[in-house]
Amino acid sequence: MIPKLHYRSQASSTIDHLQNIQKACSCGVELVQLDLDHIPVKDHLNLAEEVIKITAHFQTRLVIKTHYKIAHEIKADGIFLEPQDHSIEHARKHLYTWQTIGATAHTLQDCENLISKDVDYIALGPYKAINDSTITPLGINGYTAIVDALETFTPILGYGNVTTEDVNDILETGVSGLLVAQGLHADFNSIKKFNQLLGASVVEEMRHSFK
Repeated sequence: MIPKLHYRSQASSTIDHLQNIQKACSCGVELVQLDLDHIPVKDHLNLAEEVIKITAHFQTRLVIKTHYKIAHEIKADGIFLEPQDHSIEHARKHLYTWQTIGATAHTLQDCENLISKDVDYIALGPYKAINDSTITPLGINGYTAIVDALETFTPILGYGNVTTEDVNDILETGVSGLLVAQGLHADFNSIKKFNQLLGASVVEEMRHSFK
């Protein structure tokens, strides 16, 4: 079962991560993705251990972006990989069998490649332009074309400056959920609105489930 709303915490300090994740969990987010990119390496494990205390308290799922060894160490629910990260095959060797793998895709070919590697879900985007990114936004037409071509049971999540006003249009393309980062920071209470618009707490994944 893959939650429909994923919150990526990508703060630049340990305290901001902890505060933001506490707020997100309090407001009902069902999955937190911990992005350690802007945190000193020496602090990665300690932060992850503190985060999983929060998510466990709220019975919120936790995935670790990129750092599969940390995900294994703290027994997080899974990992999330970007195209520049280690290969899915390599990461899977270092995970428990029940830990899930999500990954980013930008094109139909990316999605097909990830599905062939048996990922548990795909974050496809960006929906809108992202600062400092040269990747062409997909928009509604891009999502529709890719999802129609895939005909897969693998959940596809949209991402990229998505607001609550975009949710209905995105869902109509066949995308089943969202990965949101900065869009929640201004108002974590918007999580409740996202959950309402997404219509259900989780999306059924036909092949795998979180433990």
